[in-house]
Amino acid sequence: MVSPLDGWPMQLGMSLGLLVSALIVWGLDRPRGRWGTVLRRRLLFGVPWGTLVCVTGVVAVYLFVQDGWNHWYNPVTVAFASWSYLYPLGMLAGPFSHVGPSHLLGNMTSTLAVAPLAEYYFGHYPPERGETSFSSWRTNPWVRAFVLFPLGVVVIALCTGLFSWGPVIGFSGVFFAFAGFALVRYPLGTVVALSAQDVIQTLYVAFRSPQTIGEATTHFSRPWWFGIAVQGHTLGFFLGAVAGVYLLRTRDVRPSALRTWAGGVIVLVSSSLWALWWYRGMETFVLFRGLGVIFVLALATLVALAVRTTDRNAFSPKTRQVGAVLLLIPLIAMAGVAVPINLTSVQHGGQNALSGVSVRGYTVTYAEDVPNQKVSVVDVSVGGETTQVNTSGVIVVNPDREIWSREVSKGQLAYSGGATVRVGGVGWSKAVRIKRTGWSATGGGTAYQVWLRPLDGQWKRAFSSGPATASPVLAGNNVSIVAQKGRFALRLSRNNTTVGTAPMPTRNATVTVDGIRFTREKRRIMASINDTRVQVAAKEQYRN
Repeated sequence: MVSPLDGWPMQLGMSLGLLVSALIVWGLDRPRGRWGTVLRRRLLFGVPWGTLVCVTGVVAVYLFVQDGWNHWYNPVTVAFASWSYLYPLGMLAGPFSHVGPSHLLGNMTSTLAVAPLAEYYFGHYPPERGETSFSSWRTNPWVRAFVLFPLGVVVIALCTGLFSWGPVIGFSGVFFAFAGFALVRYPLGTVVALSAQDVIQTLYVAFRSPQTIGEATTHFSRPWWFGIAVQGHTLGFFLGAVAGVYLLRTRDVRPSALRTWAGGVIVLVSSSLWALWWYRGMETFVLFRGLGVIFVLALATLVALAVRTTDRNAFSPKTRQVGAVLLLIPLIAMAGVAVPINLTSVQHGGQNALSGVSVRGYTVTYAEDVPNQKVSVVDVSVGGETTQVNTSGVIVVNPDREIWSREVSKGQLAYSGGATVRVGGVGWSKAVRIKRTGWSATGGGTAYQVWLRPLDGQWKRAFSSGPATASPVLAGNNVSIVAQKGRFALRLSRNNTTVGTAPMPTRNATVTVDGIRFTREKRRIMASINDTRVQVAAKEQYRN
């Protein structure tokens, strides 16, 4: 029996509630007819068709290009990121691809909230006096709605892929372009539209899962700001703002500097463009919050300056030219920095003599403390931070596609004990399964091994850690767990000299080394000598 608080009863209730609310508000305002008039003045039938076309296209890429139709929660991602100019497919597909459903949902709800305002500013009907619709292809509302606006979005998206610094995946750069474009004409309207994103996402999630039960759990997580492509977002914002200012110069409206600046600060802060971060070691990251605030203030000021100086009556031609150039300089600088970074390639096969499994040109392996070949493109050290970063985890390499990606971190795998990585290309995908097994020494570290297996192949050992030594000392002997040849063993040593070894006992079995008995009781290894009995190891547990 379906609970009235879950499933279709609640979905029906929410649908009816939304419909009734809309009808009541429509009835209250209908006599004035302002809604339809205002929308139809700029949009064909009052509908942002270009936005709908773009959202449909991006979702189609996720479903059919990334194989999200068959693997909704685990699409192919490594093949569709902008790795290098030497890999055109990644450059073309990266801005339209996503790493998972939550990534797709976030970008699409943001787009549905802000892009219609940007499209309204662009307009389906010619804004210039004397121009009439259908007088040319450029003024044709159908062409502007279904061709020109989506084409402009595609161009912006490709620019975010081509001129972002390093690998980028996702439509978020284009969303920031929508925000920058709309901000130029409707500063406070953009603020309102951005806040609507949370409403759209909440309605969608509530419809899919009307009721959720939460429990207190432990889980592996990184800081929320880890992975935000700030440079890609900034590039998109500049592209949108420059396009918006150019269009504003052809029109007879001039938003105030105060509105533009205030709207810019609110939009950029609320969309986390202030979250400037970098790596500090393998699983440590630093957030430059103060520098980020200064960065946002500078961006908002630049946009306000460029918008206000478009006024021909208030400013001289030279001043108006300076206002435009100041907005172009950071855009050109970002593109210039991107070119050498994105010309890099994976050297020496990219595998660094690491063992792994091969799948149609891809190598999936596991390694620890190896240089991140895509983060460490150029060695730059500023303020104690460096771009020379080492990493550990499951690594995917494809030299032909210039791909080098750490897909699963060491910490993630230690927490979950397993993962699945999908590799592929247009029209195909293959999964590689990863698992970790290990034993934790009491009061010491963990000895573990990592195994890989294509779904149609055999398990292959990719990594064995060093030994882990327990803190209890038995009759002057140290007890260590050793990973060797795909198995685990107990090793006794005294004064750095091995006294004896024995294979890890099976369940309820006992092995003896130099008079010390080791018994496995379920997941624990108990050591006994004379009348002393102590735990020396336990099988590593994971939280899937």
